[in-house]
Amino acid sequence: MPTDKRLERIRKVIKPYRITDGNNFKLKDIDPDDTGDFGKADKDRLKEALEEGILELRELQEKLYADNKWGVLLIFQAMDAAGKDGAIKHVFSGINPQGCQVFSFKSPSSEDLDHDFMWRCMKNLPERGRFGIFNRSYYEEVLVVKVHPEYLVNQRLPDNGNNIWKKRFQDICNIEKYMSHNGILVLKFFLHVSKKEQKKRFLERLDRPEKNWKFSEADVKERQHWDEYMEAYEDMIRNTASENAPWFVVPANNKWYTRAIVAGAVIDALASLNLKFPKLDSKKLEDLKAAREALLNE
Repeated sequence: MPTDKRLERIRKVIKPYRITDGNNFKLKDIDPDDTGDFGKADKDRLKEALEEGILELRELQEKLYADNKWGVLLIFQAMDAAGKDGAIKHVFSGINPQGCQVFSFKSPSSEDLDHDFMWRCMKNLPERGRFGIFNRSYYEEVLVVKVHPEYLVNQRLPDNGNNIWKKRFQDICNIEKYMSHNGILVLKFFLHVSKKEQKKRFLERLDRPEKNWKFSEADVKERQHWDEYMEAYEDMIRNTASENAPWFVVPANNKWYTRAIVAGAVIDALASLNLKFPKLDSKKLEDLKAAREALLNE
């Protein structure tokens, strides 16, 4: 468990990126190159901070599972090559696999399109005591669908043009409030990578054979809509950031800093839940005492 002093340090580091009221939020205020008090090339210190966080998350997860009152939903959104997969892989590398599920949401299937826009995500919400990680989510419906409104045709909605984005923002806020009322902690991460860094990572995927499989021509086509996506992300955060479901706009040009910030945000949120191991009643304690005696007298 992190100490009070350690939690204080974590909260100081993550505070600039935690958005709970989007009214005055501007994406340009977060620098994708930012590394806080860490030097941009200080990989060793960042890896050390992450490793410490992984150990703390392991202990907190054990309490989360034993306490069995809260589920934790972690949502990751980003442009391609921003590092979502790497953040999930590294930050949660110490987590017991039995207590964690990862779901990736790509283009909706015909079955998905026969339901409401949140259906495919809502059926995969985490159980109490467990982490649920969404690699993309229902937020795609106010991002890629907003940038490509022609996708709405496939959703066969009764009214496509009447304030649909405003309605979807309202629906998302309402469902996230509902989740928090029912014991699901919601944390949302936008990994904020620059257009220049994305280009560098795309070229790396093309230059390294072992990375070729991660590249898609569609990624380059979507890059042509960069400005539209940035507007959509800013609008999304402005309309859906709240105390019960905050956004963390995480600088993503330095992958190790990104991972350290994500770990810190999850640690801080879990620590605030006051998780406890179950307290045994007198009958259970007597049963344990009897079991011990039986084992010793074999």
